Amino acid sequence: MTPIGNLLFVLHAHLPFVRHPGYKRPFIEENWLNEAILETYIPLLRVFENLKKDGVYFRVTMSFSPTLTSMLTDPYLQDKFRSFIRNLIQLAEKEASRTDYDPHLNYLSKRYLEHFVDTERIFEECGGDLTIAFRKFLEEGSLEIITCPATHGFLPFMESEPSAVRAQIRNGRRSHRRVWGRDPKGIWLSECGYFKGLEKFLADEGIRYFFVDSHGIEHSVPKPLFGVHAPVEVGSGVFAFGRDQESSRQVWSAQDGYPGDFRYREYYRDIGHDLDYNYINHFLNSDGIRINTGIKYYQITGKKQDKQYYNPDAAMEACGLHATDFLNRRIEQAKQFHSEFGQPAIIVSPYDAELFGHWWYEGPQFIEFLFKKIHFDQTSIKPIHAMETPGVIPRIQSVGMSMSSWGENGYGDVWLNPTNDWIYPHLLSCAIDMHEMANIYKSTEDAWEIRVLKQMGRELLLAQSSDWAFIMKTGTMVDYAVRRTNVHVNCFQSLKAVLMRKDEQDPILERTELEHNIFPDIDFKDWL
Repeated sequence: MTPIGNLLFVLHAHLPFVRHPGYKRPFIEENWLNEAILETYIPLLRVFENLKKDGVYFRVTMSFSPTLTSMLTDPYLQDKFRSFIRNLIQLAEKEASRTDYDPHLNYLSKRYLEHFVDTERIFEECGGDLTIAFRKFLEEGSLEIITCPATHGFLPFMESEPSAVRAQIRNGRRSHRRVWGRDPKGIWLSECGYFKGLEKFLADEGIRYFFVDSHGIEHSVPKPLFGVHAPVEVGSGVFAFGRDQESSRQVWSAQDGYPGDFRYREYYRDIGHDLDYNYINHFLNSDGIRINTGIKYYQITGKKQDKQYYNPDAAMEACGLHATDFLNRRIEQAKQFHSEFGQPAIIVSPYDAELFGHWWYEGPQFIEFLFKKIHFDQTSIKPIHAMETPGVIPRIQSVGMSMSSWGENGYGDVWLNPTNDWIYPHLLSCAIDMHEMANIYKSTEDAWEIRVLKQMGRELLLAQSSDWAFIMKTGTMVDYAVRRTNVHVNCFQSLKAVLMRKDEQDPILERTELEHNIFPDIDFKDWL
C-alpha cells in the first residue's frame, strides 16, 4: 500500500562552545556538554542501534551544530566527560549501598549504576568521539545529518553585513565536511531564523533545504496551496520545510504535552539538591555548588510538592501509549490532507534534541517506540528524509518568504530586547572591521598576519552565537553569557590592535588560539 503521509522527524542538536582549559575552578557550564552526552546523545545511539538490530526501517534527520561537533571531537573535552562519568559511577555505587534500606530506591540506584557503566562502555567503544558512532547510521542512510551556521548565529540580525552571513554559513558547511566527510544537503538555520534573500547564500554553499516555523510558510506570497505539508521553493533552487504545529504541540506544550505526564521522571528532584551536603558535595564537580547529578528518584506525580518514587515500568507504559497516540494523530492528519489534495502529506516534526533524554528522560524510548510502531503496526505513514520528498509528491510551489523564526512571538524579539540589545553595536562593529581587515590583507602571505586574522574570525563567530542573547533574555547564567560576549569582542579588538601595530611578541594570539581553538580550517577570506 502506498503511504498517504510521510514523517520528517528532525532533531536539532546544538550547544554553545564552552571550553576553558587551565582553570582550577570547575566551570558549571562545562556540564552542559557532559549532561547532553549522558542523557541525550548516547541514549539516541542506543535507540538507533536497537532499531537497526530489530530490522526497523527508520529515517531521522539530525542537525549537529559546528560548535557541538567541535566539542565532541575535542580530546580535552572528551577527557572531561571521562572524569564526569567515572564520578557518577562512584556516586551510583555509593547510592547502591546507601539505599539498601529501601527496596525500590535500591532498585533505582542500581539501574542508574548500570546505565552509567553502559554509557562509559559506549563512549569508549568509539574512543570518546561520538561522531564516529553517529557516522555509521549516516553512511547506511537511516540518519541524515545536516549542518548549522558556524556558531549558531541569528542570521536575520546580520543581514546588513553580507560577509558575516556568508562566513557563518561557509564555516558551518566547511566544518560539516571536515567532521562528517561530506558536504551537507541541508541546514538548520539558528532559531529557524530566515530573512528574504538568505537562500542565495545557502545556494552558494551547495545547501538545498532548510526549516522554518509554520508561519514562515503560511505567510508566504503567494499563499502556499498545501500549507506546511509540502516543501516550497523560495529561490535559487532552495527548498523550505515548515514545522507542523500539531505534532510539535503534542511534545512541546507545557500544558498537555507528553513529557508532563505524571508517570514520567521528575526533572527537578535530583539527589544533588536533595541529599545532605556533606554526603554529596564530593561528587558535585562544581566547586561545591549544588547541581544536578542525573540521579533522580521521583516521578512527576502531580503539581504538588509531594512526589512518589519513580516507576520505570509505568513510565514505559505511558511512553508506548504516547507513541501510539502520536502515530494515530499523524495518520488522521495524512488522511485529511490526502482526501483534500490527492497527494501525500509531508509532516515535519522538528525538536531540540536535548528535549529527548535530558528534559524528557523517556524521550529516546518514545522515539524507539514510535519508529517500531510505524514499521510494524501500519502502512499509512512512512519516515522520510527531506531530499526524498520530490520523489513522493507531484508538485512543489515557488513562493517568496519574509523574515521569521521559531522563537517566542515568531520573529526576533527573543534575541533583541532590553536585556540584550547592548551587544549588537559591538557585534556589527566587529563584523564591519573584519570585512575591512580581510580586504586590506587579502594578498598577505605573512604566516603571523594570517594567524591573527584567522583568530579574529574565530572570536567574531563565537561572539555572534545566539546563545548569549538567549540566555540574557531567559535570565539563566546571565553573568556567563555577558562575560562570553565581552571576552570575544575584547579579544577581537585586541587582536586587531596587535595586527595594526604588528606586535608579534604580544601573547594574546597564542593564548586565544589555545583556548578558542574552534574551526582549524577557518579562512579569513570568508569575510571578503
